[in-house]
Amino acid sequence: MKRRHLLSFASLGALGAAAGLPGCGFELRKEPVYHFKTLALTGFVPHSPLAQELRRQVQRSTVRLVEDPNRADVIIDAEREVRDKTSVATTAAGQITEWQLRLSLDYSLRTAGGDILLPRTELRLTRDMNYSESAALAKEQEEASLQKAMQVEAVGLLLRRLAAVHLPN
Repeated sequence: MKRRHLLSFASLGALGAAAGLPGCGFELRKEPVYHFKTLALTGFVPHSPLAQELRRQVQRSTVRLVEDPNRADVIIDAEREVRDKTSVATTAAGQITEWQLRLSLDYSLRTAGGDILLPRTELRLTRDMNYSESAALAKEQEEASLQKAMQVEAVGLLLRRLAAVHLPN
């Protein structure tokens, strides 16, 4: 009987803690609200995975992508997009044991009229990855997975910055 009584107190305590969450300001992240209707992407290299992910994410929102920058409310100018891989640690024999993966995007936001909404901004993401010659194929797949995760994170950061943009009157 005591055990059942203790379990009911524990469940009431968990329910009370969950009920107190809204009062503390905790809230799940919602889809961003954009203060413009159309968006154009310029400066990305052809078939850029980052631009493709950005297009995919924007299509899920209320913003419409347009090809002609002159018809867009907001234009993302990609000035530089770089993915690279650098060795961080090696053995005494010169074998690489750790890589650092990097994704860099330099961009600015402007209107079709030329008003700067956000000056050149640098977005930098890094991931460290252990490496072993004996598991080269698995590590290649892990690298692709980490690159994809960085790409999704970069697009998420960019979309949150877009949500903060207010067009000049």
